[in-house]
Amino acid sequence: MPRIPRMVRTDSGQRCVYHVISRTALDGFPFKNIEKDEMVRVIRQFSKVYAVEVLGFSIMDNHFHLLIEMSPGTMLSDDEVRRRFMVLYNKETEFPDGQLEHYRERFSNLSHYVKDIKQTFSRYYNRKTKRKGTLWGERFKSVIVEKGSTLIHCLAYIDLNAVRAGIVKRPEAYRWCSMGYHVQTKNRDDFLSLDFGLTEFGVENSERLKKYREYLYHAGAVDKRGKAKISKKTLEDASSEGFDLNPVSRLQYRTRYFTDSGIIGSKSFVLATYEVFKDRFFASRERVPKRVKGIDGMYSMKRLADT
Repeated sequence: MPRIPRMVRTDSGQRCVYHVISRTALDGFPFKNIEKDEMVRVIRQFSKVYAVEVLGFSIMDNHFHLLIEMSPGTMLSDDEVRRRFMVLYNKETEFPDGQLEHYRERFSNLSHYVKDIKQTFSRYYNRKTKRKGTLWGERFKSVIVEKGSTLIHCLAYIDLNAVRAGIVKRPEAYRWCSMGYHVQTKNRDDFLSLDFGLTEFGVENSERLKKYREYLYHAGAVDKRGKAKISKKTLEDASSEGFDLNPVSRLQYRTRYFTDSGIIGSKSFVLATYEVFKDRFFASRERVPKRVKGIDGMYSMKRLADT
């Protein structure tokens, strides 16, 4: 069966949020602390070049997650395209004649962005370990994510990876995830967006990290089969440190929906986004959004087994 082309929004004037996941082809858990530090550096490097806002990330021992909002090329002025070109190469490099549209498209292209990150890290890793050959497994996965509550759920899923894996007890203790970066570096160089999915609800900028952290702790305290979680004591300790807002609804995660669903969000968002890409699917009947059990008001393009 032919492989379905990647779903990438190219609508003029439309930003789009993607959850990107990519795994190594190597056995075991090859990425240690120094490799994770380098991966963060590489992501920061190319996020200055491409028209993206990094909403969240997590670098694990054998894979990584990125939650990014990409702007279309129509939002990049000619001067902005040239500026990003100089960042990618260097200030002494002359911008090539007749290449404005080429670089405008490139700097707003999800696949080019992820390819540059993965290839740059691969060269580093292969030099460091004196190896040759491919580092990454099959092509990266990407899911189109609706802004607002769906984005918050997805970001929490990403930031809780190290907690669920039993590596840390608190998400901010893991420096290779977005919550760790916010807390440990105070978002050095403004690398990460301060959206947290809360812009849609009118939450003031100064309150967003606090509100998201409160939500994250309650979500992390939910039991999930066979996975570590934030303990009741850790949740109570965090609450005593300043959770003075009403607790958010606890979430029973259906994790595969954040990685394999193709499109995730409200029923209307999934329907509207599917219409853009419906000609790419080999289906005998019209697809309809599937309700994600355990998350009120959230739908997916695909129905997946509960995990």
